[in-house]
Amino acid sequence: MVTAELLGGALDSAPDAVVIIDLSGRILFANAQIRTLLGYEPAEIVGQSIENLLPQRLRSRHVAHRQRYGEQPSVRPMGTGLDLYALRRDATEVPVEISLSPIRGDGAKGLVAAALRDATERRKHRLELIEAREAADRANQAKSRFLATASHDLRQPLQTLALLNGALRRIVADPAATEALAQQDQAIAAMSRLLNALLDISKLESGAIEPDRSDFAIGALFEEIRKEFASLAAGKGLELRVATTTDCAHSDPGLVGQILRNLVSNAIKYTTAGRVELRCVPAGEVVRIEVRDTGIGIAADQLARIYDEFYQVGVASNTSREGYGLGLSIVRRLVALLQVRMEVYSEPGHGSIFTLELPRGAATPSQRETPAASGSTARAAGAAPLILLVDDDVAVRRATAMLLTVEGYRVAAAASLGEALVQAKPDTALLITDYHLREGETGADVIAGVRETLGREVPAIVITGDTSSTIREERPGGRVHLVSKPMNAEQLLGLLKTLLSSA
Repeated sequence: MVTAELLGGALDSAPDAVVIIDLSGRILFANAQIRTLLGYEPAEIVGQSIENLLPQRLRSRHVAHRQRYGEQPSVRPMGTGLDLYALRRDATEVPVEISLSPIRGDGAKGLVAAALRDATERRKHRLELIEAREAADRANQAKSRFLATASHDLRQPLQTLALLNGALRRIVADPAATEALAQQDQAIAAMSRLLNALLDISKLESGAIEPDRSDFAIGALFEEIRKEFASLAAGKGLELRVATTTDCAHSDPGLVGQILRNLVSNAIKYTTAGRVELRCVPAGEVVRIEVRDTGIGIAADQLARIYDEFYQVGVASNTSREGYGLGLSIVRRLVALLQVRMEVYSEPGHGSIFTLELPRGAATPSQRETPAASGSTARAAGAAPLILLVDDDVAVRRATAMLLTVEGYRVAAAASLGEALVQAKPDTALLITDYHLREGETGADVIAGVRETLGREVPAIVITGDTSSTIREERPGGRVHLVSKPMNAEQLLGLLKTLLSSA
């Protein structure tokens, strides 16, 4: 038989302090644990108001809470999301967690059991977690700032080396020197690929890259990729097929472009004959983009490993390699970041198909080309095109100017927006500008200023070591091509010729 004495003993054995109160808030019972938690003897507080166990500042508010609870009693924690405190006998405060339970049964109407637990350690741990998270956030922010600086500062000397190498290969005639320059070009290209891949992975791992989703025309992105990889494919004797499309997707166009560039680059790398194809296939609520090749293919037992860092299909670890096996690792991270789907189908000896599925986007208004004023770009018969070059890094500016001059272009060089406006001439054919200039000026400012000065939409190339979404957000629309450093001489000159031929 269960007696009141037995129930009292059971409550005294409970690990938490327990008090039982009535509808008026009067304490009817307190177990032995109240002594450990608050310093009161149980008999000392029986008959007192429960509000006496709360700090003075909380008492009036607690009365209202208690009355509302009495109208709809239920088993639940008290003050969810709030920091609760109880008052010790010595007038000090202790953080507590409180659970409320209405007592059912005859003669127990309106009675509530409240279990109080010391929350000092738990709150301390919670604060430590908050501090640790804040410290991690600060570390990530510092890492992001470092990566942003490293991304620019490390790319600058590589950009200078790549352009100087390109200029020298056009000047030097000695066979031995030409061979040395060719090997140097290969070394610079390898350094550039590795640096780009490592910086990209570091940014993704640190959370420094956040998707900036919008509706965008896939066809415009395809055209950028076609211009960028046409000469690379042709150099290997491959056909690069880029289909036209009017489809639009909703995602981050910059990050999607990075995925596709890695896939197209890989396809060209692993294809020795035939073609590489980039096309868009409508598929209901999604847009399916395919990168196909007639390359070496991937065996079924290797498919699971192709996204691993430094893994390359068919390349032994002790042999020379064209890349470092980081491209698909970056792709995997970008696909996860964008929360989209990618699949791969491959057959050894017959090539591979990488399929990227994106949410369908709303149609975007086509960009209208602003026709140049009659005679605005006219130049004397036989005169070389005038290139306006803007870069605040002296070494990069001189190397670029040397390359363009050797290639037969006229060059007007500037280090700032003010100098660019002075150097801008009526027959300026194209503008090449770095994005980040001194005194907070940007390539976007230069493009807008030069176009306003000349009264026409001068084609522009923006070369930058910054891959953040800020560049895409501030990028001027219309006849602007954005490329990342380091860019080698062949890429720059190929893009230059393409843009000038379509101007």
